[in-house]
Amino acid sequence: MNLKPRRHEEPEINMVSLIDVVLMLVIFFMLSSNFVGEGRMRIRLPTASSVPIERAVLTPLVISVSASGSYLVNNRELVNSGADTLRAAIERVAGSERNAPVSIRADGRATHQAVVTAMDVLGKLGFAQLNFITTNESGAATP
Repeated sequence: MNLKPRRHEEPEINMVSLIDVVLMLVIFFMLSSNFVGEGRMRIRLPTASSVPIERAVLTPLVISVSASGSYLVNNRELVNSGADTLRAAIERVAGSERNAPVSIRADGRATHQAVVTAMDVLGKLGFAQLNFITTNESGAATP
């Protein structure tokens, strides 16, 4: 029978693995961070004249779609709501200018098809800058 008192070892925390994990995190953050190199490069920016370039003033083209699906081109109502009539009215107002911005103002109760038809006609005519006019809660129109 062994009557000697048992020796209890003091518990200890192994710090080696903790140091390894912290070192790996430091290396990861060092490698994944971006260092801004703008201060190292000396760039001499080009200069330009202060005279603004005159641009041709393009009259905006506004197409309105009413709740019943009829179209207005620059606040002029069309005879019917067909795509061909809309195409003819747009060609008459815009002429050969296809770079002018076009704003589409549709009633909230207008059908989706009426708006898509207007967009389709504009796309086939070659217009690329389409804007939608909306109103905020106070009722002011915002392009």
